[in-house]
Amino acid sequence: DMYAKCGNIELARQLFDRMAQQDVVSWTVMISGYVLHGHSEEALKLFKQMQKECVVPNNATFISILGACANLAALKQGKQIHALIIKS
Repeated sequence: DMYAKCGNIELARQLFDRMAQQDVVSWTVMISGYVLHGHSEEALKLFKQMQKECVVPNNATFISILGACANLAALKQGKQIHALIIKS
């Protein structure tokens, strides 16, 4: 979390990738770090990977990924994520 918040997103990703098991908190930290530092496309890619890994997003994850959609003016993805929120 500290590395992502401080802008060392590359190191944060290296640590994330080395984790034996990533939980929803670690996924959310990486996604929000990407969004915070202007890497919204990477955040969306990571969110899709999170879904493939069957990790269930929490409210913080949804808030972060909707921010990524807003930054990219990605209406279609935003609507898809909104539908996931309604489902959960």
